[in-house]
Amino acid sequence: MSAPHSAHVKEAPYYYVPPDSAHPVRASVCLLIGMLGASAWVNGIGSAKWAVLAGLLGLFVVLYQWFGDAIHESEIGLNSKRIDVSYRWSMSWFIFSEVMFFAAFFGALWYTRTVTLPWLGDLDHKQLLWPDFNAVWPNLGPAGVVESFQTMGPFWLPTINTALLLSSGVTLTISHHALRENHRSKASFWLFATIVLGFIFVVCQGYEYYHAYTDLNLKFNSGAFGSLFFMLTGFHGFHVLLGATMLTVIWIRLLKGHFTADNHFGFEGAAWYWHFVDVVWLGLYIFVYWF
Repeated sequence: MSAPHSAHVKEAPYYYVPPDSAHPVRASVCLLIGMLGASAWVNGIGSAKWAVLAGLLGLFVVLYQWFGDAIHESEIGLNSKRIDVSYRWSMSWFIFSEVMFFAAFFGALWYTRTVTLPWLGDLDHKQLLWPDFNAVWPNLGPAGVVESFQTMGPFWLPTINTALLLSSGVTLTISHHALRENHRSKASFWLFATIVLGFIFVVCQGYEYYHAYTDLNLKFNSGAFGSLFFMLTGFHGFHVLLGATMLTVIWIRLLKGHFTADNHFGFEGAAWYWHFVDVVWLGLYIFVYWF
């Protein structure tokens, strides 16, 4: 990620090509070990969980070293404007892929509610399939297949989480503008506030899941509603955790003196991702909790 050029390097190369690296091979091996372990674990081999743990820990070590190399290359002045442009395009396409990922789940929610449910509830299908089926959302399925449950409304925890994420977007913007004005202490303070708000969101969502399971009997197998609810909110929570981790790394780099007012794409890339997470949550808050 982009950072200030070293004082010992007058001009970065037009396009820096890094030397051969073993990081991709090591990451692939760790992923293979983790996936094989997960496959064995879900098939009843209890000891395979240690293979999953080994794969995840190994992947973490590889990524730590890999990103460390990229940061070092930036700090010694190897990243020119051409590299900066490539980073921006890479992050843009990555976020676009995430948009498509969530679009698939939002599409599944829309299709289930507005297409499949009325279709199954019309007169012909009720007579043919399930005479007692009621086309209402959320649905308990035919013949009481799904245990009764209550839906998660917008008040109050989801609304509090919305306020937390929207506030974090504001604090992150303040931090960004402070960095652009070279007010590093101010930028560090507001970035730290953003990280705290992000992790508070994750804790609140964990409590929300506990409440859903224990008080509402809302589970992953609670019909289409339960599956879509936990897939959408669960993946979003994972993205919040990932984004907060990214911002934590940026905050540590900021404290170490990385980035300048004109050269700080590492910060900007993480900020783009965080704002994307905010927008996704607004969609969840409206279409999952309200509708």
